[in-house]
Amino acid sequence: MATARVRGIYSTALTKLLLDHGFEIVQPSLTTRERFGLKECDESPDLDVYDRLDRQGVQAFGKAEFINTFCSMLQSRLDDVIVRRWAVTADGIYKGLIKEADPTTHSFLVNIGKTVGRVADKEVLNPELRQIVVQVERRKVGTRKPVLTTGIKIPGRYAILIPERRVKVSLKIQDLKVRSRLHKLGEELRPPDWGILWRTAATDQSIEVLREEINRLAAEGQTVREQAERVEAPATLWEGGSYVNAEFPALSKRKLDALRRCVALTMKGHHFYKACGRRVSSAIDMAEKLLEKGCPLTEVEDLLKRTVEAEFPIVGSVIGMEHVKLDGKMFHLGEALVEAFDRDQSRLRLSRVFERKGVYDGLGTMKEPGDRAVTEARIEDWHFETQYFSREGRYKGTYINLNTPIELYPDGIRYVDLEVDVCVWPNGTIRKLDEEKLERAAAEGLVTEKLVKIVREKLQELALALCERR
Repeated sequence: MATARVRGIYSTALTKLLLDHGFEIVQPSLTTRERFGLKECDESPDLDVYDRLDRQGVQAFGKAEFINTFCSMLQSRLDDVIVRRWAVTADGIYKGLIKEADPTTHSFLVNIGKTVGRVADKEVLNPELRQIVVQVERRKVGTRKPVLTTGIKIPGRYAILIPERRVKVSLKIQDLKVRSRLHKLGEELRPPDWGILWRTAATDQSIEVLREEINRLAAEGQTVREQAERVEAPATLWEGGSYVNAEFPALSKRKLDALRRCVALTMKGHHFYKACGRRVSSAIDMAEKLLEKGCPLTEVEDLLKRTVEAEFPIVGSVIGMEHVKLDGKMFHLGEALVEAFDRDQSRLRLSRVFERKGVYDGLGTMKEPGDRAVTEARIEDWHFETQYFSREGRYKGTYINLNTPIELYPDGIRYVDLEVDVCVWPNGTIRKLDEEKLERAAAEGLVTEKLVKIVREKLQELALALCERR
């Protein structure tokens, strides 16, 4: 049975999803054990799932087959989830081709086939040879240019073969007798030219199991070395763990709320409030504890609303606009003034003034210093509309962005750009742009076909509304 470890604000919902798909949960937190009736289990996971730093989704690391299963699970249940797979594997070993030196970062750029990575120049003994065996550093997983090292390791479930020719024991193993036993066993089993780092999972394993793992890892290490002698760069010598970064926009958070509700008391907007962090996150925790104590739902909802309202923007606030691309790149569209905010209708009017020259995307119209952008947006809508005006008030055109449902956070609005746009010129011309980009993203597995269908429907609705305005 495949095993998974889950941590973070989405842990209860994702644990439910993983259990429903036959995974065994290992190293569960106390709360998870209590909610699901699980036993303690210290095994290493086949799949490791944990929060992104911004709490807008999760990262997952594991063998390719388990990552594939996890991605399929998410995309079957969450319509607007964005699944971004890393081009290489963490701990993957490659024979790379040195491209050029980068003096600013004291590194060399290395072509490893699927992408270009970066290795510290102090690790490259002879750059003139050009071909170099490198490994992708797990600690920098997900970076656009993978961090590489020439210090090759062969990781296993219970042990890792390491370049240093000595025996080390995980610091998480604190029992001195266990540490001593593993250290002695490691000296006995250590292959020539390798060291051993015992992982936490080695604690309760028999000598036979650990001996078998070391022999297997040594054989894999030898195969890597032999391949490195034979093949020409760039080439993959050993596949490591796959990595995926999953984004949970508004619809996904709501579906995860529903999953969590099957197991624990969960208020509407739970995962959105947790993603807000700090005071707002604490407020939802407090509210749900009050419900557990039997307080009436309407009273708790009213208290929560009054508690968090002070954290969110009001008319006159200056907020940010986080424009997230499908590939994960984030663009801050500049500071925007909240000119109007109808809380009942969840409608915002934002304005920005531009200081530099440029060209308005899609419209092809010149952007001049002093130009003003007025954005009309409604929270949870699948699009927003921005009109551009000159310093003198002359209308320059309208740009309508289709996106995942807009979310309003304490510091601004956030959405994922779905590439499809509509432009309206001052003469009344209307044009749809870039529909093929979203379809390409679906073909690549970034988004679901369900999301593409939703966007097509929204685009049709928008086209009809624009025609009626004429």
